[in-house]
This record gives sequence, structure tokens and C-alpha cells, in this order.
Amino acid sequence: MHNSVPSALAPENWPFSWELLPQPAYMVGGAVRDAILGRSRGYLDLDFVVPAGAVKLARAIASRYQAGFVLLDRQRQIARVVFPHATVDIAQQEGASLETDLHRRDFTVNAIAYNPHTQEIIDPLQGLADLQQGRLRMVSAANLRDDPLRLMRAYRQAAQLDFTIEPTTQSTIRDLASHIISVAAERVRVEIGYLLANSPGTLWITKAWEDGLITPLFPNATRESCNQLAAVDQAACFLAKTSPLLGRQLQESVRNTIKTTWLGIAKLACLVHPQLEIAETQLQKLTYSRAEIRSVSTALKLFPLFRKTDLTLREQYFFFREVGIVFSATATLALARDKLVEATFGDEPDSLSSALQNGCAVACGGESSSSAASPLDGYALLIGRYLNPDDLVAHPTPLVSGEEIIVALNIPASPVVGQLLGEIAIAQVEGKISTAAEAIAFARQLKGEG
Repeated sequence: MHNSVPSALAPENWPFSWELLPQPAYMVGGAVRDAILGRSRGYLDLDFVVPAGAVKLARAIASRYQAGFVLLDRQRQIARVVFPHATVDIAQQEGASLETDLHRRDFTVNAIAYNPHTQEIIDPLQGLADLQQGRLRMVSAANLRDDPLRLMRAYRQAAQLDFTIEPTTQSTIRDLASHIISVAAERVRVEIGYLLANSPGTLWITKAWEDGLITPLFPNATRESCNQLAAVDQAACFLAKTSPLLGRQLQESVRNTIKTTWLGIAKLACLVHPQLEIAETQLQKLTYSRAEIRSVSTALKLFPLFRKTDLTLREQYFFFREVGIVFSATATLALARDKLVEATFGDEPDSLSSALQNGCAVACGGESSSSAASPLDGYALLIGRYLNPDDLVAHPTPLVSGEEIIVALNIPASPVVGQLLGEIAIAQVEGKISTAAEAIAFARQLKGEG
């Protein structure tokens, strides 16, 4: 036992009174680990084990505080109480004693318990020593085999904690790697999502690939795929410095209900098959949403257009209409695939920034400050247009609505109306028309030609 109790474990910080807990009751898992490490948690995620009556206790706490109640596992007696700024999981102890329960956990750093009644730290597996050494060590190979998701979780936790994985544990993961396919796809996807969300995750998803955990999930992933993940991080970092707007967008989620970020979309595009149909099938098997799959497909389809320096206004217009909100991920993927940040400019990121700023000036209607062709010309033009909210190619301002076209031309609602609106928008950016009346006349002319 260990008597040095971090203040972060103090019951006065909990969302409920510790006096409601029976004796004995123990806090376990990540909250104990993070408190000992001094890692702050804005949102409390607490786990408790009790000898009996876990679900009944959770119901009582939820009722007392008018909090949410979720039955997680009736058979194993695990329930969750959801507070506005905290989640409390209460589970029935596995085995005849707390020590037996802790011996069934994944890694020693997660097998440390805290008794709020006695304020003692219980550490039968020397997890405190592993915390001090910054390493993840398995409790046993059997525990990893029993729930193979723990194989992937090792890399995610190493990334989050900035830990190493103890050699015997890593060797065991390699031996058990093929077992990952037995885990429900959505559980694996959550762990991958953590690893794709930031640059520390790239190092560990690369190690996971080296240890055989990624190939069963992404059969087309190669060493080059892992290199591209690192290039995506580099490209994202550069774009964030060039444009804070793009930097913020890359960190945003695809949707409020989806945790995958746009940076994650660019990275997923590096791991899947380059053919869109096969890539979509691979992502469906991993239970990615339609929005995520569509975003990856869009990035894969459109990123080569950044290389082109001779796109017509029509081609640019349709590019922006198709890329939509996937622009930041597509631009990042393109820079990463071309390795332009590192290969073209090396230690001179200002040169790259100047090229993009020059493109922004041109897209805004200004004059180019350089006549020399640059491999960044295509990037500069498209990024420049995107960053200019007044640019009619990237951000069209319709002269007329579909309803106005229907009334003026006396035609039924149909795909033809959308086609006419597209042609009007292109004529507008080409400077052929600039008023609603001219737009209607242009549409009549097109309809007459048809």
C-alpha cells in the first residue's frame, strides 16, 4: 500500500457524496492513474468497483442527483451514472477480492486502486513503479488474449500518456496481433480514431503497423502509408501556420455526432485502397459512417487537382462545388502525397508560405508578385480562392434562385434547373453576366439552344 494520495482523488471533487459508497469501495482505472501522474481532466470519468449491488447503487446515486442512468452490462453488473460534467461507472468486483479484480485488468498502470474511506492507494502489481518509468506493462498475456482490443489500446494509451511499451508486452502483442479481427469493428475504430487525431498518434499507429495490428484492418497499408501519415501531420502543421482558419478546420469533427476530425479523414485516405470503391468497402467493414466514407472518397478523388496549374474557371468552380467542407482535408492530403512541404522547400517554410500568399493575392484579383512557375501554383490558387470569402469561384453568390428560373422560363422543377444555375454561376465568374436580368436572359439563351 501507498499513502501518498493526490489531491485530484479527493472526494470533494466528485459529483456525488462519497458517503453513498459502501465499505469497501474502490476507485480504479484511468482516473487513479491520471491523478497520480498529475494529468488534469476537464471532464471527470470515474470508475468504481464494489463487492456487490453495483447496479442498485448506481440507480440510487442517479435518483438522488437526478442524473442519467445507463445499464452497461446486466450480467457483469456494470452501470453508468451521467452527470453534466462527469461520468461515473460502477462495476461489481470480479473475483473474491479487490486484488483478484485488479489482476484481471489490462496494464499495471490501470490496475491501481484508491480507497476513499481509508485514503489508501492499493498497488499489488507495481503499477506505480511503471508510472514512474513511463511504461505500459501488461498484467498478463492471458488478459490481452481475453480481450484483443487491449492490443490496440496499448498503442493508444502510449500515445496519450507519452509512454513506452515494455518489450515483453510488445512482443506479446505481436504474437497476438491476428486476434484483433475478432473484436467488434466499432470498438477498434474508436481506438484508431484516437491515434489518427494528432501527431503523437502517428508514431504509435506506425508501431502498431510494424507489430501486425493495422494490416488486418487496412490490408493495403504499407510502410509508405505510414510515411504519408507523418507527411499529413507536417502538411497540417504548415497549413495551420499559413492559415489559422485551415488549422482550426482540421481539428474540427466531421459532424457533431462523429469524433473523426478532418485531419483524421486525410490520414484515413492514406491507409485505404487508392481505388474509391475498394476504399469505401474497407471503411464500411470498419463501420465508418456515410459522412466519413464520403469525405475520404472526396479527398482521394480530388486531391490530384491541386497539382494542376492550368485549371479553367469552369474546372475550378466544379472542384469547389464537389469538395465543399472536405477542402481542408483534401488540401492536406495533397500536400502530404506530393511531399511538397519537406521535399520542395526543406527548411524554408517561408518560401512555401510566400507562394500561397501570392496565390491568395491572385485569387483576390491582385497581381502576381512572381512570374516564375512554382510547384505550389495550383495549391496557391485553390487555397487562395478558398480563403477569400468574396471569391465567386469558391463561394458563389447566386444571381437568381431555382424558383426564379422556373417562373421566368416557365419550366418544371427538374435537374435541368440545377444545370442552368451551374452555367449561370460559371458565366458570372467568367465575367459574362453580373445581374439577375442578365442571368435570366443567359438561361433563356441556353434553353433555346437546347
